[in-house]
Amino acid sequence: MADAEIEQQTTSERGEPSLKRVMGPGLLLLFVVGDILGTGVYALTGRVAKEVGGAVWLPFLCAFVVALLTAFSYLELVTKYPRAAGAALYTHKAFGIHFLTFIVTFAVMCSGLTSASSASKAFASNFVEAFDLTIGEGAGLTALALGFMTLIALINFRGVGESVKLNVLLTCVELTGLLIIICIGAWALGGGNGDLSRLTDFTAAEGESAFFSVTAATALAFFAMVGFEDSVNMAEETKDPVRIFPKVMLTGLCITGVIYVLVSISSVALVPPAELGEGDAPLLKVVEAGASGFPLWIFAFITMFAVANSALINMLMASRLLYGMANEGVLPKALGKVHPTRRTPWVGIVFTTVIAFGLIWFADLAALGGTTSLLLLCVFTVVNIAVLVLRRDTVEHKHFKAPTAIPIIGAVACAYLASPLSGRSVDDYRIAGILLVVGVVLWLITFLASRMTQRS
Repeated sequence: MADAEIEQQTTSERGEPSLKRVMGPGLLLLFVVGDILGTGVYALTGRVAKEVGGAVWLPFLCAFVVALLTAFSYLELVTKYPRAAGAALYTHKAFGIHFLTFIVTFAVMCSGLTSASSASKAFASNFVEAFDLTIGEGAGLTALALGFMTLIALINFRGVGESVKLNVLLTCVELTGLLIIICIGAWALGGGNGDLSRLTDFTAAEGESAFFSVTAATALAFFAMVGFEDSVNMAEETKDPVRIFPKVMLTGLCITGVIYVLVSISSVALVPPAELGEGDAPLLKVVEAGASGFPLWIFAFITMFAVANSALINMLMASRLLYGMANEGVLPKALGKVHPTRRTPWVGIVFTTVIAFGLIWFADLAALGGTTSLLLLCVFTVVNIAVLVLRRDTVEHKHFKAPTAIPIIGAVACAYLASPLSGRSVDDYRIAGILLVVGVVLWLITFLASRMTQRS
């Protein structure tokens, strides 16, 4: 379908001008890669190593396969409905249940909060280790993470104009950090350092089978693969999305999958798994072990820049999504208030920042990463099912169509990794449950207030 045809279709369906289409294949690819890269692999490689030992590459590979299956479903839906709304749009079209659409949307927002909170804790750990600061292991790191989140809130309040050019810069910085790890690993191993035999040294948790240890680690490693789903929100700003989205999204996923596996191989070959699993800055240990002469502060700066970008993007998304839901009457109107001078949703920013403070204070990095993947795995399960339901809804233009078996397998895989059967930590369900209860309470307040207004 040509650009002009999609432009005309979007305008006629919505009754208003469409967004400006500025993204071609190259910029869209950088957006996909940049959105996936970030906190997950920088912070959780050590946690995954704790679950499976030297076979840390295996959970990342499994997470990549599950993400790839779900990407096929997203590709069918984004080329069928090339609009900026993502999972909420697909859920609404497939099921037409207002409350279910709300839960999916709120879960996406909460995944942004848990992801930003994990980024804040990772930022604090890398900051302390890089500059060799002597602060309390618990309270000191938490205070630093809270201070960082406060800075993110202030930047968010002031107003941050995201642009494609900025995303290119941030992506290059994040990618550089991971390529440094891969190059250090190759250089060290080529010089006879490191131990590749650790890659087959599988260590299951006490009392657990190998299968459940891998699935539990995969559920955590999946946090590193999320982000590809955000690109569908750029559909209305992409040139000819029906044609280029399939090739670009699959290419972006494959690039990041290969990078993650290579990073995990380099990490475990240079640092023993038990040591890699200590602390929240595992890749700094890899740099120290593989290239002791490499300026550690440079890599620390790259790492902090990468996780800071993740935190900022996710908090921007969460506050704007809350603002949008308030404007649609799904949540209390007060949450949609805009500051008269800064023109930013200040109530939404304050509300999401307070929740992030609570997450930083009460949850550790593994639990935050696990909760992010749990929430998105639940959303992905719904999206995979929605693809099959929406097969009965035909559109006039040609679009990508996934083989029927793929969304079925994707739905089963995502549902399994989100279930207790996968060996997922109870903390993930506790945190996700608390967040969703907050959302349901807000929805009930709005619903009851609306009913009272109608009666009066």
